[in-house]
Amino acid sequence: MAEKIKKATRESFGEAVTELAAEDPNIVVLDADLAAATKTGIFKKAYPDRFFDCGIAESNMIGVAAGLAACGKIPFAASFAMFSAGRAFEQVRNSVGYPHLNVKIVGSHAGISVGEDGATHQCCEDIALMRTIPGMVILNPCDHYEMKAAVRAAAAYYGPCYVRLGRLAVESVNHNDDYRFELGRGITLREGTDITVAATGLMVQEAVKAADALKAEGISVEVLDIHTVKPLDEELILKSAEKTGRVVTVEEHNIIGGLGEAVCAVLSEKRPTPVTRIGVNDVFGHSGPAVDLLKEFGLSAEHIAEVVREKLGK
Repeated sequence: MAEKIKKATRESFGEAVTELAAEDPNIVVLDADLAAATKTGIFKKAYPDRFFDCGIAESNMIGVAAGLAACGKIPFAASFAMFSAGRAFEQVRNSVGYPHLNVKIVGSHAGISVGEDGATHQCCEDIALMRTIPGMVILNPCDHYEMKAAVRAAAAYYGPCYVRLGRLAVESVNHNDDYRFELGRGITLREGTDITVAATGLMVQEAVKAADALKAEGISVEVLDIHTVKPLDEELILKSAEKTGRVVTVEEHNIIGGLGEAVCAVLSEKRPTPVTRIGVNDVFGHSGPAVDLLKEFGLSAEHIAEVVREKLGK
């Protein structure tokens, strides 16, 4: 039985990259004056000579990371998602993506759950931006165990990766320290026959809660944990869609350019299936307590359950 752990995935990232550094001397970490928030401070304390604070200059940080990668290092370059994916997009595209360098870009404090920091920092566009870069792998783990395994998988993979971190502490789902993470392979967390709910990141927990609540009403929901948004596990999506005939996607991201669109692209081409996208509906967020904001923007188990009932005519 897996031990339940409630922890922010940003903290799990800090722990994981520090543990990996003990095994591989080529792992280095860069940050943009946010080591306390991104939890790269854990790495800094253990390996000060392998930590580089680039200041509030994310574009320069990505350039430095590219140079380190070209010299054989494995750099993890971290900042808030709004800055590592947004402000530094040109450098990520041209200095990392184009030469296909082995840089791991880390976007912390992604999504509405950034809370009180408000709209300027609630990045709901980062997945869309990173999806457009050829060869970019996008990882959006849902909990402590998955994040630790994802960081290890990212380090083992040669090429550019984007790793999405959350600010909010979340409880782990059906994972433990033996969890095997495979790039591009999703997981079925709940078996169901009536409808598929494909979720990513912190929305996986909400999807599981919704499925468990609906089970008591006689509704059978299949829950997919899509921890790798790119490359997408098309086989899993197609198999589940064929089984249930209906799909709902859930993401803490704009419905434009995110998981929902990726799933729609696969299904429209290979197995046309009705899809409903739950996410941020092409609006900016605003300041407020994280949990309250998630409910306000429809990113909660209760809203997922409502949508499922509606789609099933219940």
